[in-house]
Amino acid sequence: MFEKALELIRKYDRIIIHRHSNPDGDALGSQIGLKALINENFPDKTVYIVGDPAKRYAFMEGCATDDIPDEAYNGALAIVLDTSAKFMISDDRYQKAEATLRFDHHIFCESICDVDVIDSTFESCCGLLTQFALDTGLRFNRLAAKSLFTGMVTDSGRFRYDSANSRTFRLAATLTEQNFDPNEIYCELYADDFKNTQLRAHYILKIRLAGDGVAYIVTDKNELARYEAEYGADSFGISRGMVGTMSDIRGVDSWVNFTETEQGVLCELRSKKYNINPVAVKYGGGGHAKASGATVPDIATAMKMVEDLKALHRGESI
Repeated sequence: MFEKALELIRKYDRIIIHRHSNPDGDALGSQIGLKALINENFPDKTVYIVGDPAKRYAFMEGCATDDIPDEAYNGALAIVLDTSAKFMISDDRYQKAEATLRFDHHIFCESICDVDVIDSTFESCCGLLTQFALDTGLRFNRLAAKSLFTGMVTDSGRFRYDSANSRTFRLAATLTEQNFDPNEIYCELYADDFKNTQLRAHYILKIRLAGDGVAYIVTDKNELARYEAEYGADSFGISRGMVGTMSDIRGVDSWVNFTETEQGVLCELRSKKYNINPVAVKYGGGGHAKASGATVPDIATAMKMVEDLKALHRGESI
């Protein structure tokens, strides 16, 4: 699976690494980690990382992106990480490269690159890249290991999600053999400021139970504007950041967070027991079996997802 990917990396002297927009720890960890791996094993190559700002993950070492001209793509290899669909890629100039390569762990959505390395059995793209490095004999340095470990932690929910298995722990153990302190990562990942703690309290009170083991939260545009002004929140932080407030309610097996924006309603779907990916796909989205997302035009359309999730729980077709 990895031979063609390694051939491309060996072949090109200039490599530009992309990932999805609004990056999470896995997108940034895989991007920083792969750059560090290439720098460690092929020191004569020039490697850039590009994309939008890291935002709440700005604490990650090496996350600053490079400002490069279009000409940098001439005769270069572009690598796309942790991305299942073209529209999600931050900086579409990857198409200007001479060759393209993708590593991804999401359920397959569409072909994107000349060579696609996709395996949805991995809990994270960082886990996939760690296996790639081990199978191809690449050496880890401290930054590569620390970054890849961070992505594995975030996308596995601190190794709680059922996507984490014995392989996950073996790979994580290999990474921790390098000289970094996991506690420093955890302190940064799970620290929260007081305003965000207050905002989470608001969201706990917004939870609604729909029956059949489904819960949901709706934030309309007016509420979003108020939270942005009062708490300094943004739509991505609300949508992705607050979906977890419903995760530990007894009797709730699937939940969805709806956030209305000027571009549409952001829908973040999660489940403990069910494959909710078909619901996301039905509305033009995608992702993982138990963590998916979509964007729909209005709240009325979004609420149809709740009924589809209830039908899924009852064993009915959607």
